[in-house]
Amino acid sequence: MKLLQVPTANLEERIKEELEENPALEYSEDGQEDELSKDNNEEFEAGTEEEFEPDGSENEYDNIDISEYVSEGDDEIADYKLRDDNYPDPDESRTIPVRVETTFHDHLLTQLGLQTLDDRERRIAEQIIGSIDDDGYLRRETSAIVDDLSFSQNIQAEEEEIRQLIKLIQTFDPAGVCCADLKECLLLQLKRKNPDDPGILTAISILENYFDEFTKKHYEKIQRSLNLSDEDLREAIGQIIKLNPKPGGNYSLMNKAESYVIPDFFILNNNGKLELSLNSKNAPDLRISEGYREMLKEYDRGDKKDKRQKEAVLFIKQKIDAAKWFIDAIKQRQHTLLSTMEAIMSYQHEFFLTGDETTMKPMILKDIADITQLDISTVSRVANSKYVQTEFGTFKLKFFFSESLSTDSGEEVSTREVKKILSDMIGGENKRKPLSDENLTKMLQDKGYNIARRTVAKYREQLNIPVARLRKEL
Repeated sequence: MKLLQVPTANLEERIKEELEENPALEYSEDGQEDELSKDNNEEFEAGTEEEFEPDGSENEYDNIDISEYVSEGDDEIADYKLRDDNYPDPDESRTIPVRVETTFHDHLLTQLGLQTLDDRERRIAEQIIGSIDDDGYLRRETSAIVDDLSFSQNIQAEEEEIRQLIKLIQTFDPAGVCCADLKECLLLQLKRKNPDDPGILTAISILENYFDEFTKKHYEKIQRSLNLSDEDLREAIGQIIKLNPKPGGNYSLMNKAESYVIPDFFILNNNGKLELSLNSKNAPDLRISEGYREMLKEYDRGDKKDKRQKEAVLFIKQKIDAAKWFIDAIKQRQHTLLSTMEAIMSYQHEFFLTGDETTMKPMILKDIADITQLDISTVSRVANSKYVQTEFGTFKLKFFFSESLSTDSGEEVSTREVKKILSDMIGGENKRKPLSDENLTKMLQDKGYNIARRTVAKYREQLNIPVARLRKEL
């Protein structure tokens, strides 16, 4: 189950850990023994006499059965070739790109390095930058930063000194960084723009004096209070909505497995026939170390079997068993992934052919569990952690699961189909007069969907679409 949840991007690292822990396991490429396994074998041979001294009498080694490991012609034990027709041929010459990243905080520290500051000021400024959240905001109180400096750096700073350095950092890129709240962040960005532009000046006035009204889209009140024409208001609002509410967002460093998606599956439409393949990274070429098997054969051929030799052969057998177990677990992981995806592909066949979300059928975890004969919890693990690449985009498997909703004709349809229609309705609405939840409910009911207003509101929220008042535009 743990291996099943490991992302494809991290599987290679997990296998490497196992190779380092178990010298009886090899990662083979083109039939050549992995260098790490060679080193481990040499270390084992050099350290056998000193390291393996389990407690107990000699009798516990008398009945060690190694026949299954040394039988002549039993070469299949050593070779666990895990690739088959479900894997695309890897392009060995292909270069895998590596992202080069500058973190948000590194970006700020680089700019700090260009400032003329003494050592004390620089250390205080570094503390401030370290206190900035990943989205670019400094939410820590000035007094708290004073305490941080006192405890961690033994620097006794004044709050005014902190505030002056905060103002310095606020001049850094990206604009709006190191602010305490959204209002300050947006104003800082506006004040960097052309001060002679009437639209900029109006936008600044709106944020300084009518920020709450702006966030609630009470545009009529703003227009009356500032005596603005429709065009002036539209220009000022346009300046504001172009600003970045999260200035640090473009630099935030995420976990490697989350920052970009490496699909676990590929689905290709070959003239109307869907072809499924598993990412070749999920098919490592693992095998039992031939060197370890040879050690067992040497033991089996020998006449004198003293306690030290028996201890060593018991250790070897345990390592080989562990290696076989790990390879079997990898094979089971592949089988579970493929059988689950094959069932989903078959169930949602029309979607994978057309990419049309309205063709998706209601599908719950139990449906796939019944088809695959897997436990629901196992299907859930796969659905929540794996991705499939199609010609219509890359999707988390969870995307294909949804409850059902009945129509006037009694037909069951996927709630995802209803959400897609709801999203299309809102996308096509008149933004000057956006559709209320009541109107949306009536429109869906007119299309034959038995749905309540509260359900429409729930689906709208799940789609991250705000209420009608907040969707209003000028």
